[in-house]
Amino acid sequence: MSGCKVADGYGTMLVTAVGLNTEWGLVMATISEDNGEETPLQVRLNGVATFIGKVGLAVAVLVFLILIIRFFTGHTEDKYGKPMFKAGKTSVGDAFNGIVKIFAIAVTIVVVAVPEGLPLAVTLTLAYSMRKMMADKALVRRLSACETMGSATTICSDKTGTLTLNQMTVVKAFIAGESREPPDTTEGLPPVIQALLVEGISQNTTGSVCKSKGSGEMEVTGSPTEKAILSWALKVDENKKIIEGMAAATLRCIAFAYRTCDLHNVPVDEEQRQSWQIPEDNLTLLAIVGIKDPCRPNVREAVHICQKAGVKVRMVTGDNIYTAKAIATECGILQPGEDTEQYAIIEGRDFRSYSEDERLKFVDKICVMGRSSPTDKLYLVQALRKRGHVVAVTGDGTNDAPALHEADIGLSMGIQGTEVAKESSDIIILDDNFASVVKVVRWGRSVYANIQKFIQFQLTVNVAALTINFVAAISSGDVPLTAVQLLWVNLIMDTLGALALATEAPTDHLMIRPPVGRREPLITNIMWRNLIVQAFYQVTVLLVLTFKGNDILDLKLDSTARANEVRNTVIFNAFVFCQIFNEFNSRKPDQINIFRGLRQSHLFVGIISFTLVLQVLIVEFAGKFAKTTPLNWKKWIICIVIGFISWPLAAIVKLIPVPETPLSDYFRLKKRRRRHSSENRSKSDGKAEVNEGQNHHV
Repeated sequence: MSGCKVADGYGTMLVTAVGLNTEWGLVMATISEDNGEETPLQVRLNGVATFIGKVGLAVAVLVFLILIIRFFTGHTEDKYGKPMFKAGKTSVGDAFNGIVKIFAIAVTIVVVAVPEGLPLAVTLTLAYSMRKMMADKALVRRLSACETMGSATTICSDKTGTLTLNQMTVVKAFIAGESREPPDTTEGLPPVIQALLVEGISQNTTGSVCKSKGSGEMEVTGSPTEKAILSWALKVDENKKIIEGMAAATLRCIAFAYRTCDLHNVPVDEEQRQSWQIPEDNLTLLAIVGIKDPCRPNVREAVHICQKAGVKVRMVTGDNIYTAKAIATECGILQPGEDTEQYAIIEGRDFRSYSEDERLKFVDKICVMGRSSPTDKLYLVQALRKRGHVVAVTGDGTNDAPALHEADIGLSMGIQGTEVAKESSDIIILDDNFASVVKVVRWGRSVYANIQKFIQFQLTVNVAALTINFVAAISSGDVPLTAVQLLWVNLIMDTLGALALATEAPTDHLMIRPPVGRREPLITNIMWRNLIVQAFYQVTVLLVLTFKGNDILDLKLDSTARANEVRNTVIFNAFVFCQIFNEFNSRKPDQINIFRGLRQSHLFVGIISFTLVLQVLIVEFAGKFAKTTPLNWKKWIICIVIGFISWPLAAIVKLIPVPETPLSDYFRLKKRRRRHSSENRSKSDGKAEVNEGQNHHV
């Protein structure tokens, strides 16, 4: 009896071990250990943040060295066009102040380059999604599970209560030698048979039937099987309609029989009656009924949405293989003809009998696993993860805890789920409905997409700002964007930008593309295309203004100091407007219509409006603080037009197709070829040395 599960009933139990001395205690000890494994997105974010930080630090050090060399060689000029340092003439204090200003510029470049807004964007979008998911009947226990669910490639789902209603119902009845359609009809049924059925069912159950105080309707309690039989007995007795039957392969059959006993042979005393063995011979068959647990009304549609989104749904159940196959077909997990494929339907004991290497060969083909134990479910999850899948698992029982803990995302049931299952899970499905699991996938993909939008926006600002300051520092010894201005851009990019893009609501577009696998890069080819073109446009326009701005802006008649001040203000203002307009482009990286859903994004519109107001105040009224000067309406139009051009440019660029192979794979391929060629050369050199030695020996 080891490993059996007691569902209900009465009995006496002998406890031989408790706590960690039991097999289950050892299992629970392993699942309570936190392996500290990072989510797929965390691994990618760490790589991106480290790369951006290194590039920014390298550019900052290079700019610092170039500016220091230019300063001490007398090539750095002040706003009046005079050298800031003259050997033997410039005081130590002035030289120190010049070095401090250069150091401040370098530090500002590092601040702008280091993506400190990335953790903020991730936390904001996770927290926002977590709050919104509560409305979709999903309670998030671990914040990072939101984004991991967006990368899920397969869902291993329970049958009972998740795909089905967990409400056993009588759908077929064979009474007094005749099939009854519908099963609760009493037409042509002798009153004696009807009375025997109702009395027999009522006397042989631990459930109960009572009338509700409020509605006056009959309420049935007990196990699912007892509730199904008692409800059928009530309907047979009251001649009400019930749901239609289904194929016999999906039904659980229960027989009803009786026999007459001499009243003198039946013990009257209660104690004697408990020890009395009821006769089981000479029984007369009254009826055979078939009961089933019907599928949830919208589960087939939910499974279809998952399959359309590239997420494979697998059913893992303890039911026999025939019931599991029928329910899977009804839910849409098994397609016509798919059940004939080898390993598509498998029993848990067969899966368990294979070695670990053998499981890895066919685990991708499994659609339905019947007669599965908790160990089988755990082995299935482990095999799928080793195959590179991001696995989500649903479970409600205590025995599901190991699989819930092992999976990338554990989804426990809020109604039927035990406390142990909930503690081992990452997300609790409050209504036990598989359709809510699909909504979690949708929100998870929204989290991932919002983070990608922010990264595209941030990298565009980083590349443009670093390139402009680097080229200007090398050529003129000065940078057009001051430390305060760069910090304001950094505020737009990191804080306000994260808040605007991280709170974008999910769209149906997210569920028609395949999931992001464990090994796919965070920055896609579409993102590279968009950010390179936008950064190139911004760098080109702003560098032209840096070197030819006095002529283009008609500042020849102004003094050098005044002309440079106006030119740098226009550069700063145009740069900020480029980011504001590009923030709209970042909303829809792969769609031309960037305004779709804008009316629902109230926070995004509010942040853009707030940024515009602050920009006007900084340019017009914060001149001493931000090193700006008020601009006339013509120059404001120039700045707005420069930013506006990014919209049609983005629409044109999105028409350019990109290769499906990630850009990073090309570099990996080159590295492999280079390594392979070097290995071949070393092997050929080794063979040549051996041959030379052999010839010498001869």
